[in-house]
Amino acid sequence: MANKKLLEVFDNAYPQRDYTIIHTAPEFTSVCPKTGQPDFGVITIEYIPDKLCIELKSLKLYLNSFRNDGIFYESVTNLILEDLVEVCKPRYMLLTAEFNVRGGISSVIEAEYVKEGFNLKQK
Repeated sequence: MANKKLLEVFDNAYPQRDYTIIHTAPEFTSVCPKTGQPDFGVITIEYIPDKLCIELKSLKLYLNSFRNDGIFYESVTNLILEDLVEVCKPRYMLLTAEFNVRGGISSVIEAEYVKEGFNLKQK
């Protein structure tokens, strides 16, 4: 499985302000656990940081660590969200995984986190 220990963070220079960070990883790869065939997709991470931000090189290495993992779309999307929330503790995070067409079907999975007490409508 992917290695959450690869993820690094740094201090948010503007914790007093709500602002949105969007990272897009257009070359995400994992493996279908049923067929063993590669799954390709685009992972988009949108978040409002609190005290910490995600360091990009570590994010790239973390996402690349799924390359050989047999995992369903729904599971990988939720696992990535859980790992990122655990390490950076954002005010808000939306993870969107858009997987390429496979067998005539494309899939988009979205998983969302809202910190307790954060008013998302302020965004």
